Amino acid sequence: MAFWLVKSEPGTYSWENLLQEKSAVWDGIRNAEARLNLKKMKIGDLVLFYHTGSEKSIVGYAQVIEEAFPEKKDPAWFAVKLKPIKKLASAITLETAKGDPLLKNMSLVRFGRLSVQPVTKTEFDYILKCSGTKP
Repeated sequence: MAFWLVKSEPGTYSWENLLQEKSAVWDGIRNAEARLNLKKMKIGDLVLFYHTGSEKSIVGYAQVIEEAFPEKKDPAWFAVKLKPIKKLASAITLETAKGDPLLKNMSLVRFGRLSVQPVTKTEFDYILKCSGTKP
């Protein structure tokens, strides 16, 4: 199993939208590295959900339920399907992550603009622990 983080502007598509819809096709990614990350995702992988913009925080986590497939709008790009698992008991802000020595090497801290990024199991577990969320 691998671990990931996806980003979305809450005004465009929020964690609450994913909860309401119960699953979503994660598409519209237009970055070559993010596209490669989407292609690496496997069914069962866990995905942290990050709100960008003024919120800048990890708010929940989801699971990959369908592996990478070509987008309908543009088959040169890929999408995956996600289902929500759990809202974090307490959101983890970017500021908190930047100030935590155990998260200093996290892609979110080092490569802030990448919209789909890998997360280590240690980082994933630590984020759940710090947020007060039981897996």
